[in-house]
Amino acid sequence: MAARTARRSGPAGWTRTGIGVLILAVMLFPLYWMVNASFQTNAQIALPSPHWLPIGGTLSGYHDALREQGGHFATSVVVALGTTVLALLIATPASYAISILRARGAQAVILFLLVAQLIPGIVMANALYRIFLPLHLLNSVGGLILADSTLAVPFAVLILRAFMVAIPRELIEAARIDGAGSIRVLLSVVLPVSRNAVITSALFAFLFAWGDFLFASTLNLGATDSTPISVGLYSFIGAGTNTTSWNSVMATAVLASAPAAVLLVLAQRYIAAGVTRGAVKD
Repeated sequence: MAARTARRSGPAGWTRTGIGVLILAVMLFPLYWMVNASFQTNAQIALPSPHWLPIGGTLSGYHDALREQGGHFATSVVVALGTTVLALLIATPASYAISILRARGAQAVILFLLVAQLIPGIVMANALYRIFLPLHLLNSVGGLILADSTLAVPFAVLILRAFMVAIPRELIEAARIDGAGSIRVLLSVVLPVSRNAVITSALFAFLFAWGDFLFASTLNLGATDSTPISVGLYSFIGAGTNTTSWNSVMATAVLASAPAAVLLVLAQRYIAAGVTRGAVKD
């Protein structure tokens, strides 16, 4: 076995590895340059021969980013967390009713959710604008949470349903024999087994809300108090006064990218895990 592994990791294996590393480096280079430029001064960035390392770096870009965009960053955190909580509160019992309780009209609901995923975002944004206007939900954090949930909830229902359908029926029947009702089955059996699906749904709901630009720009109309970081960064670049402060712009981009990158790294093993393997492990 060891000899076979060695043969497989010969010149051909090293070549494939090198090509893979080269492709990965090309894909990640813009991210590296964003981080590198965020620690350089504007004078260093403007040099004909840029510095490949942040030698003699500065944190002034981050100071400016936090001063100018700190409120937008906090708004994005509130909107993303609110969207995640709301999506799970709606999607979890809905998925349970569709997959385990097998409520009437479940197939029609699934079809409706699939069709909802195909609606262009600009169409939904215009429709939500007309709905939110008489309800006084424009220019508000609550309005953005509801708008982002229109994307997060259908996706979360589809993900959770796919996991819950695969739960062994013996687990459900055993809990019912022990006298557990529907709510107790959901809280004590289905949710622990579906932990990976819940984390996956929560992660994507957070990312939907964190990276949203269309709803945020359509439903806020320039209101600074409820503007998330995605729109704040766009305004920061397009304001005209910041076009020469590229270290501040890059620092803002790093701050805007950091939460999503950290969450993806922390949750990747839960996303890849299967629901039945989690049930056996628990």
